[in-house]
Amino acid sequence: MAFQLHAASVTLDGRAVLEGIDLSVASGEAVAVVGPSGAGKTTLLRLLNGTVRPSAGRVEVDGVDLASLSRAALREVRAAVGFVHQDHSLVPILKVGQNVSAGRLGRQGLWRAARSLLWPTREELAAVHAVLERVGIPEKLFHRTDTLSGGQQQRVAIARALYQDPQALLADEPVASVDPARGRDIMRLLTELAAERGLTLVASLHDLEMARTFPRVVGLREGRLAFDAPTGEVPARDFEELYRLEHEGAGP
Repeated sequence: MAFQLHAASVTLDGRAVLEGIDLSVASGEAVAVVGPSGAGKTTLLRLLNGTVRPSAGRVEVDGVDLASLSRAALREVRAAVGFVHQDHSLVPILKVGQNVSAGRLGRQGLWRAARSLLWPTREELAAVHAVLERVGIPEKLFHRTDTLSGGQQQRVAIARALYQDPQALLADEPVASVDPARGRDIMRLLTELAAERGLTLVASLHDLEMARTFPRVVGLREGRLAFDAPTGEVPARDFEELYRLEHEGAGP
């Protein structure tokens, strides 16, 4: 799945969140998006999966303008894009397997979705278990999600996105709520899974060291594109400037 933004801008409540973004992500590519808080990273990801519409410009997925799609067709696009949220977006009182099964809600009707959550078939349980095994926590299948650690919950969120059978993965600060060691493990898992399955991966990150493990990095500052280049070609001063300007521009 390939993404293209053409002079895309987003204005929310009268405030420009993104301005004139031109960006192309090829199918199967892995890209890190970095920038200070409020730079527009989350909004950029939501533009890519069609949950936010541009105020100006256009968003294309595989060459198709999302604005031209019917609601049903747009739902199909969203169902093909797995989204790993910063806060996991899990239902704490449900079992791990039920949260993972929810990954296919966008591909199922209401009755089938309810049946899969409440009365999964043996085949569905086996498929969920296989995904949990790949992310390293198969033994948690029947555990309540709120009994897991933060790192384990993030793995459940990744498993849910994989169970969705996506063509692309978008990850919004996926390691913000875990310690650095677990964060590195989770990012390694995400990049390995994307490579194994040929998925396009776009991840917003605050940790520059983790961003440098990606082959390409995009920098955002105040809603504008600051740089977009192979990671090895971005000077350290450009990374530093991205955050130094935010500090200098802050009020008292």
